Amino acid sequence: MAIETLPPGSTIGILGGGQLGRMTAIAAANLGYRVHVYAPEKDPPAAQVANAVTTAPYEDKTALAAFADACDVITYEFENIPAEPVSWLAEKKPVRPNPRVLKITQDRLNEKDFLGRIGVATTRYRGVGSFDKLSSIVDEVGRPCVLKSTRMGYDGKGQAKIMADTQLGVAWRQMGAGIGIVEKFVDFAYEASVIVARGLDGAIATYVPVENRHANHILAETIVPAPMPAAKIAEAETMARTIAEQIDLVGVLCVELFVTADGTLMVNELAPRPHNSGHWSIDGAVTSQFEQLIRAICGLPLGSPDRVADCVMRNLIGDEVHLWPELLKEPRAKLHLYGKLEAREGRKMGHVTILGPTK
Repeated sequence: MAIETLPPGSTIGILGGGQLGRMTAIAAANLGYRVHVYAPEKDPPAAQVANAVTTAPYEDKTALAAFADACDVITYEFENIPAEPVSWLAEKKPVRPNPRVLKITQDRLNEKDFLGRIGVATTRYRGVGSFDKLSSIVDEVGRPCVLKSTRMGYDGKGQAKIMADTQLGVAWRQMGAGIGIVEKFVDFAYEASVIVARGLDGAIATYVPVENRHANHILAETIVPAPMPAAKIAEAETMARTIAEQIDLVGVLCVELFVTADGTLMVNELAPRPHNSGHWSIDGAVTSQFEQLIRAICGLPLGSPDRVADCVMRNLIGDEVHLWPELLKEPRAKLHLYGKLEAREGRKMGHVTILGPTK
């Protein structure tokens, strides 16, 4: 089958205007593409580096139609966009990754069921559709466990840990949704992730597994590479390749993993777009995750995911952004600020990657 390659000068539409869209737009410009950002908020980070911007709700079909007419291919920078408008756009222009990928990954229960069908390990889980079923489901899964909303939760939002003495009514209110998923708590040694890219031709590239360290449920630091033996690196990359193939990915996807003390790997979540834990690749890999996304959705050959140096990526959260003058004094530090004016608590304002010696 012939692959339709979009030439430089074509317009890439990005649904969502956050920092992931911003860094994707920069990568697109480096390859000669134009970018049109669609976002409901005014002056989002991605709009500051885009050729065109549509500011409208995701459900505004008049605005969506004009956006589709202006674009040659469409992607998205986060998975909590309503699925219906994305499916509607896909009838007019190519949307990559396709809407089926979005429908699977924006619902935790759908995602876990999908992983189970393709034989990828996860923790034990059960869906729960009402509070009166919670007690029996918790008994079935076993404490400790975690109650999560099936949709919209991120950075620890929409979650409640259930310990031996936790009152279930409190946990249900903390979860804050009508439908949830109960997952057996994993006593992990550390959290890791693998970024995988898949092109229109089915070619796959995986980045080295990395270790992720969190503070207050927000990614604080990524260590590149993760402290995995060679056999576990191969296992993690094989899991990522299997998921990319079975979900029919065109684009990039992050596979978030739990690594237990005995080395067991279990998938925690999937994110079908560039991921915070892949930001190191801008400066530490031959091809960044953002360039890889552009290559994949435009029908270009994938670039090499090889790292050029070991490194540490640190998020700048809230007031940490004001450390930028000191960070720039470090000669092997690469600073990336997202253009956000207000440094709120818990808000990702930028990141810095500290490069180690060249490999």
